Amino acid sequence: MPVSLQGMTGEEIEILERRVKRKIDMRILPMLVLIYILNYLDRNNIATARLAGLEEDLNMTSVQYQTTVSILFVGYILMQIPANMFLTKVGRPRIFIPFIMTVWGIISTCVGAVQSYGGLIAIRFLLGWAEAGFFGSALYYLSCWYTRKELVLRTSILYSGSLISGAFAGLIGAGIINGMDGARGMSAWRWLFIIEGAITVAVVPFAYFTLPDMPSNTKFLSQQEKDVVVWKLHREVGTDDWVSAEDQSFKTGFTLAIRDIKVWLITGILSFLVAACGVTNFFPSVVATLNFDRIKTLCLTAPPYLICVIATFLWAIHADRTGERFWHVVAPLCVALVSFIISAATLNTAARYFAMCIMVPSLYCAFTVILSWMSNCVARPPMKRAVSLSLMNCLSNSTSIWNAYLYPKSGSPQYLVAFCCNCGFIIASIILCVTLKIHLKRLNKKIETGTMDWEPEMGKGVDSAEINKNFTFLI
Repeated sequence: MPVSLQGMTGEEIEILERRVKRKIDMRILPMLVLIYILNYLDRNNIATARLAGLEEDLNMTSVQYQTTVSILFVGYILMQIPANMFLTKVGRPRIFIPFIMTVWGIISTCVGAVQSYGGLIAIRFLLGWAEAGFFGSALYYLSCWYTRKELVLRTSILYSGSLISGAFAGLIGAGIINGMDGARGMSAWRWLFIIEGAITVAVVPFAYFTLPDMPSNTKFLSQQEKDVVVWKLHREVGTDDWVSAEDQSFKTGFTLAIRDIKVWLITGILSFLVAACGVTNFFPSVVATLNFDRIKTLCLTAPPYLICVIATFLWAIHADRTGERFWHVVAPLCVALVSFIISAATLNTAARYFAMCIMVPSLYCAFTVILSWMSNCVARPPMKRAVSLSLMNCLSNSTSIWNAYLYPKSGSPQYLVAFCCNCGFIIASIILCVTLKIHLKRLNKKIETGTMDWEPEMGKGVDSAEINKNFTFLI
């Protein structure tokens, strides 16, 4: 126990922990959510631009549009692992995150100036490359401040940024398209990119002055408050996060991650789920199959996302309180499976919109729990955790490269091939969840009997004496 806490009773320490946790929540979470809203708006506003005449103005075919959606993820994948490893080594998120915000905001603004399909492809690739560093880094960043049983709710709050963005992207897009169409001789979709990209750049100074660095080197907490955060996280596993981060090499962290079967199982679960989530990249087009006019279509994209925000919060709170992970992933996956079956089986307007309203919440209730499950299963060392998170995010998003081709205009209105494929993706994800549960039960049995080999988990020289005796993998 740190010297600053030694004169305190257990109750006083618990009160201090709660107070500091609220202080950290208020400092970190609102800004991360705002950044993620902007991140998702800049990435996915091309779906709204499609309804505002993007294809016609640039003389693009349906396949070419699908390519512009998928090419972003090529750039996105390339920078995932390097960005997270760099942040882990440097330990300065308050500089790193605003920097990449500036870059992607400028690039997104430049999309409004493209004049050809080739130019759009090039700038979408660069946008993906620039945005790649944020989400994986944000997941790692949260895992440095919160315990395993606090992470699902915080991950859900972070991811609510994308859901809020999805809810209001159509409404914002409708406002810009109606208000700016023809302004200064430019199409409304160009103003969409210019305005939203400029907002991202304008928020950068606020991000720099708001976000703290890591618990060990932050300035917004007192020494006693820093001690209680570091001690709480150290106490959970039994090994120190920040000292080992300085000594952990890129090679060691990468090797530990790629040799861990848990990392690959969780990556597989998320990859199949993200393949099914590809429907959200075309959600305005899918909603358009209900045959309402353009403005009503954009407005109808909001309710499924608003339901999703509420559902993921409640689901995350329950997951954190129970410490359970398996059913908190599998149950919503089963609901998602039902929604895809309905969408593939009928053209009835009410039934299809009901399916859309349960589709988005069920997909993302599972998604947010899976994201935190990786940090639960790879608690230490920090470099391994950083690589594991970025590897998961990198490979899962690779499905978005080819997934775009499941939604050609010729597949409208039923998108039968896409929704049947999505059913297969969900089933595969459930099978991998069962496999992971069996594997984690075996590991927990070894921990219980004292036969667990900790070196493949934590690194060379680590044995059970250095691990908290109460530590188990969350299932």
